[in-house]
Amino acid sequence: MANTIVIFGASGDLTSRKLIPALYRLQRKQRLPAETRIVGVARSDYTSESWRGMLAESTAGFLGAEFDPAAWEQFAQLVHYVPGDVTQAEDVRRLSGALESLETGSPAARIYYLSTAPRLYEPAVAQLGAAGLADESRGARRIVIEKPLGTDLASAHALNVALHQVFGERQIYRIDHYLGKETVQNLLVLRFANSIFEPIWNRNYIDHVQITVAEEVRVGRRGGYYDSSGVLRDMFQNHLLQLMTITAMETPVRFEADLVRDEKVKVLRAVRKLAGADFAQCAVRGQYEGYLAEEGVPANSQTATFAALKLHVDNWRWNGVPFYLRSGKAMSCRTTQIVIQFRKPPQMLFADGRRGDFDANRLVIQIQPAEGIQLHFLTKVPDAGMRLQMTDLDFRFGREFSGQLPDAYQRLLLDVLNGDASLFARSDEVELAWGIVDPILAAWNSPAAPELEHYPLGEWGPACSTRWMRQQNREWFDVCPVLH
Repeated sequence: MANTIVIFGASGDLTSRKLIPALYRLQRKQRLPAETRIVGVARSDYTSESWRGMLAESTAGFLGAEFDPAAWEQFAQLVHYVPGDVTQAEDVRRLSGALESLETGSPAARIYYLSTAPRLYEPAVAQLGAAGLADESRGARRIVIEKPLGTDLASAHALNVALHQVFGERQIYRIDHYLGKETVQNLLVLRFANSIFEPIWNRNYIDHVQITVAEEVRVGRRGGYYDSSGVLRDMFQNHLLQLMTITAMETPVRFEADLVRDEKVKVLRAVRKLAGADFAQCAVRGQYEGYLAEEGVPANSQTATFAALKLHVDNWRWNGVPFYLRSGKAMSCRTTQIVIQFRKPPQMLFADGRRGDFDANRLVIQIQPAEGIQLHFLTKVPDAGMRLQMTDLDFRFGREFSGQLPDAYQRLLLDVLNGDASLFARSDEVELAWGIVDPILAAWNSPAAPELEHYPLGEWGPACSTRWMRQQNREWFDVCPVLH
């Protein structure tokens, strides 16, 4: 069946920077289904020809030497433009007629991608429903929405209600580009396709888990938006909790969308609720020096640009194993990594039995930018008595596989075209994640909020974060990825 991808917000940055380059790459790899059309919709007064020209220039800029003018000309034949405002009934009716004309009256599956401001999601969905564009009598109808999926539990629930009034849950694809990264998907393979890891993936062998999403950049011109969001809304509710669910989930019966998402939801339901003194004992927050001088940031802002949380998953597998989640702006380097810190041996045979003299084994899963997996273990230094040294087995995607790794949007767009929702969030998943974050936000807005400690640019967050871990006899794995 033919496919029509309708991108609302076609003149925006996400479309030119991510969506069109991803679709162009898929076309060059011959991955797009036959008879695929791409229709841009925005209020800007483009024609199909002028929009193609603008996209050719922006795509060439983003892809550099990878851009092939001849291949682009072939891809451009799939690209069309319809001016209009998705929140206006008349414009949506006109769009409906234009889509019927492009599809020549034949059945076709459609994807509606809302690359718009989040405030437009609900009115856009309502207009699509009123125009009958969610009806599947002539082919599948799927809708894709980007984060933020609400700003708290109440707004996320309201958005889900609005979506479900028009689309069934199986038609809704809530995108999180982190889940499209090759290394995140490889985490599922690492756990469930290798018998050496799963038997030790539990409380008996693992001391704790660290999940870090560090950003080197400052908020820059996004200060106005970021100050109303902060690090918890921007990174924890979606990316970090998603990575935690994949790390902690049980084995699904089969690799099918709802079965995978069922297991992720079980993890979120098992997260221990914080109350009372927990908000001070299980959380650290900070703000980088100079944040108050950023454009759009109030001079007295208490918005956190760094946070670290200690969460417990109260189930049989993870009882007593803390999950440490942290993220921040203006940090030492850009890295996303999951660290599985194993327990120390019950008795150390070397160095007079002093267990504290040695690091324990750890498994480091680098999500970006140096995609790979390292297993750290102790070895004997040659010709040095029984002196031990930590070394590693190092797997790198870039070293083992030729060619460039596909960006996340290529995988996720292809999954939407194929109707595979495994890597997309379900409504209950989104609301449960907000149910974890909301109480922390409320505590941080109360008089009893933990101190907001400032940290220098280019560090691993505030000093209190390091002290906090050491009080628990643990250390952050503060190592920037090695790029080759």
